[in-house]
Amino acid sequence: MSQKISKEFGISVKKDENFSEWYSQIVEKAGLADYISAKGFIVLRPYGFAIWDLIRIYLDQKFKETGHLNGFLPCLIPESLLNKEEKHFKGFNPEVFWVTSSGDSLLNEKLALRPTSEALLYSIFPKWISSYRDLPLKMNFWNTALRAEIKSTKPFIRNSEFLWQEGHTAHADKKEAEVEVMTILYLYKHFIEKVLSIPTISGYKSNKEKFVGADYTTALEGMMPDGKALQLGTSHNLGLNFSQPFEIKFLNKNNNEDFVWQTSWGISWRLIGALIMVHGDDKGLILPPIVAPIQIIIIPIYKDVNEHLVKDHANRLRDSLVSLGYRVFVDERDEFTAGWKYNEWEMKGVPVRINIGQRDIESNNVEVVRRDNRQKSIVPMDNLSKEIEKIFQSLQSDLYCKAETFLKEKTKIITNFDDFKGILDGHSGFIVTGWCGNEDCEVRVKEDTGADIRVIPFDSKDLPTGPNTTNDVIRDCIYCRKKANKIVIFAKAY
Repeated sequence: MSQKISKEFGISVKKDENFSEWYSQIVEKAGLADYISAKGFIVLRPYGFAIWDLIRIYLDQKFKETGHLNGFLPCLIPESLLNKEEKHFKGFNPEVFWVTSSGDSLLNEKLALRPTSEALLYSIFPKWISSYRDLPLKMNFWNTALRAEIKSTKPFIRNSEFLWQEGHTAHADKKEAEVEVMTILYLYKHFIEKVLSIPTISGYKSNKEKFVGADYTTALEGMMPDGKALQLGTSHNLGLNFSQPFEIKFLNKNNNEDFVWQTSWGISWRLIGALIMVHGDDKGLILPPIVAPIQIIIIPIYKDVNEHLVKDHANRLRDSLVSLGYRVFVDERDEFTAGWKYNEWEMKGVPVRINIGQRDIESNNVEVVRRDNRQKSIVPMDNLSKEIEKIFQSLQSDLYCKAETFLKEKTKIITNFDDFKGILDGHSGFIVTGWCGNEDCEVRVKEDTGADIRVIPFDSKDLPTGPNTTNDVIRDCIYCRKKANKIVIFAKAY
């Protein structure tokens, strides 16, 4: 029976042979999410929600430490509000779901299901802001957004409704807004790299790819195992582009009226998709300890004669570890073999497994198994907490280093367009190259290859290819061959 169950619930394809199917199986079989009949919508199961909740708890604390307060916004936006910022609205119009009736009665005005909250929130800001004493106003929201993604959907990566976090701030001067943009971007970067163990490249979006209505957009891009880029977080400087149409003004210290300077920024449950893709293997998920709903799984190994004794010790061990702050679960189910349990918890990506049986109790040791490399070690009970902490730190670091090595391998400096197309026809990846700054060249590259400018790195030291990637190496635009005035990263993307 256990063999039949294992085949049914195990991953039936290899990650490097059928990446898309591998990903879909993990989402479903690890108990992260399930599907409904409406295309583009998923149900987040408790285990998947627990991962999102740990992401939320960590970031929420960081936002509060930097002076941001949480609020709540309705999900319906009157069309007239969207039309107040016409350029912004046009950018989202193809993706907007509309509510046009209430029961059998047509509404006097169409209501948009929130694709993003700028227009709705900024219509309220004039009520809250009148003086420099009201600034900075720094708000954050944990909510959902809806965008009509019905063609190429992928759970956590591209959905018609998704969980996300969006921050909105208003400032008395331009410089303060610029500082806010970078503060948040690097808060995201630290979280994604140090907590999720996913390396990123930071920089600006091109004008074509920036957030609609922003002066500029900063972003973090990650590389997925299939060679496609994934945008992991953005932070936008909105300048005066919303405060002017929405008349968000304040009296400054000289008693003169000014418009506020604004920012917005966000991440989404796309980070869960990135975790699956970057760290998962042919056995299932591999979760970094900080965002693992269960950090330690304890498997009691017993026969009928010693079942009570072994389970009792396993539960006492759990209580001891829980008292130290670990998230621990004991799998006491009798209907499954120990081997089946190993496979299930490997599928769910639990960082550490502890096996405990009669002989372990007698010797006062336990067997500890790492999820990432399946390394086993016999650890004295008296030293268990210290050993687990060392494993957690090593696992977190090793996951990052492995992903960083892959990112560097998949990043190439290319100066010839034929070579550029050849890479994108093959294994894809990040291409570091020159760009003249002309949007026409950017569009032509996209049309010819399917790749777009993912990010314009802040500095050469932000490049995986190292600080020697300068204009001494890259002199010309990859498309028109005119002098390059920017070093950029092209890639195909989700």
